[in-house]
This record gives sequence, structure tokens and C-alpha cells, in this order.
Amino acid sequence: MTPILKAMAVPALLLPMLMQSCEPKDGEVVALGVLMRERVVLTATANAIITELPVAEGHAVAAGDVLVQLENAVQKANLQLASARLSEAEADLQRVRSGARDQEVAIAEARVRGAHAVYEEAETTLDRNRRLLESGTITQARLDQDIARRDTSLAELTSAEQALAEIREGAREEDIQIATAHVEAAHAEVAAERTRLEDLTIRASRDGMLDSLPWNLGERVPFGSPVAVLLTGERPHARIYIPEPARVGLAIGAPVMVRLDGTEAVFEGRLRWISNESAFTPYYALSQNQRSRLVFLAEVALPPEAAELPVGVPVTATLP
Repeated sequence: MTPILKAMAVPALLLPMLMQSCEPKDGEVVALGVLMRERVVLTATANAIITELPVAEGHAVAAGDVLVQLENAVQKANLQLASARLSEAEADLQRVRSGARDQEVAIAEARVRGAHAVYEEAETTLDRNRRLLESGTITQARLDQDIARRDTSLAELTSAEQALAEIREGAREEDIQIATAHVEAAHAEVAAERTRLEDLTIRASRDGMLDSLPWNLGERVPFGSPVAVLLTGERPHARIYIPEPARVGLAIGAPVMVRLDGTEAVFEGRLRWISNESAFTPYYALSQNQRSRLVFLAEVALPPEAAELPVGVPVTATLP
């Protein structure tokens, strides 16, 4: 949320009191505000049902603690499928690198011998039938069939010999590279599916206090919706609204005395941020007399002794 939107979040009924409180009293300039802490909003990583809420609102949490568990049965199955594909790719790579087994070589050699025998038988038959054709015992059509049979058996013999040579030579480097790439792609897929599975477990990203759980157990949350809000930081800070007349004399690091409602304690803080834009009304829509009613959102860093102060408590800041 931008500083302007933060400022606009102040209820309209509070504005008159805020303006009155900003008027100088006994030579001092004061500004109203409230104690705040840094907010960390954790969002849903999928459109899923909430199955666990292990930490209740208001409890302290450490970085890594599980805050919300989204339904993950389907994603677990996706991870198992990716793992199976990885195993298949690794086995294929091992097969390519290892080459053919002795049994596969023996089978290829037997096919070569069988193809060679068929070819020799076809060649012998063709020679015999050529002599028979000369004596008129067989026809030319029968001889043509024998020639075709011989050529077919020769092609089968050549194919068997090439297959045997390929088995003996082993896999080509290109085949190994392709199989290696398949393994790397399978590894990346497993990593991606594992990350998606882990993202369904919403964990605290920082130490702090669990301030809010916007959704209930069993509800389906849309992707990107806030599911947990943390209040973090070592100590709170004061978010105040500085009157326009006092803005020019302020700079980052200026001392600011902060007083809490309901207590006489006063804390000396330091101005750590001031909005560059005024709040509530555009400056060009105001007259010169009305501009004094503008305010600038600012934040004041408080000392270590303010670490245990509760957030949300109204404060009054005295400006230098």
C-alpha cells in the first residue's frame, strides 16, 4: 500500500480531531498518530483448500514456522510422476552408455548367420534355374521370381550385418548427449514440482507475531489472496500525520517526542521517513488559507525501551 493510500485509510470522523490536535499549543507543534509494526503479508500460492492452521492468531512465530497448510495431494502425485520420469531417463542414459550386452551381440550374430544362409540358398537356386531355363524346363517368370528372392535375401543379410556392426561399435556421442539432456530436463521438472509442493506450505518468512488469519480451516482460497499477516521488527514505530506548516522545518533524523495515550511515558524518537505528497486533499484544490490543513504521513523510529509497546495505541508527537 502506498503512503497516500495509507493516509486515506484514516476514518473521515477522525479528521476534525486530527486537525484540531495539530494546532500549536504553548509554542509547540503536535501531530497525532498511532503505534505500528512492519507488516508481512503471506499470500496463497495456489487456488486450494486450507487443510491446517497450526498456529493461532496472536502467537509469536519464528522464521520457518508453518502458518497455513494448503491441500497438496494432487501436487504430491505430480512430484511422484516427475520422479518416475527422471528414473526412466536415468535408466535410458545408463543403457546408452553401457552399450549392448553379450546376449544382444550373440543374437545379432545369429541373425547374420541366418540371413547369410538364406542368401546362399537363394543364390544356389538361381544358378540351378538358369540352366533349367536354357533346357526349357522352367519359364522366364519362374526365373524372375528366383532373382527377386535372391535380391531380398541379400538386402536382409546386409541389414543384419549393419545392425551387428552398430551394436559392436556402441552408442554415438550424439545419442549420449540426447539421453543426458533428457536426464537434465527430468531433474529440472522434479525440482519445479518439489518447489510447487513446498510452496503449498505457507511458512513465516521472519520472526514476529501472527496478527491475522483471514481465512478459516476448510475454505478454498484463491491464488494470491492473503492467508497470514505477520507483525515483525524489533520494536514498533509511530506513524504520525505532520501538519503542513511544520513540514518545511523537518528533516530525516530530526528528534520527535512521542507520548502514548493512557500513560505519562515519553519516548524520544527519530523521524525516519516523510511522505513527499500531502494527504486527503490535492494541494492545487486548496486556497492559501486552507493549505494549513494538509498533513504529511511520516514515521518515527522509537528507542529500544519501546519494544514491548502494543501496536494500535494512539500517540501524540511533539515536533521540533
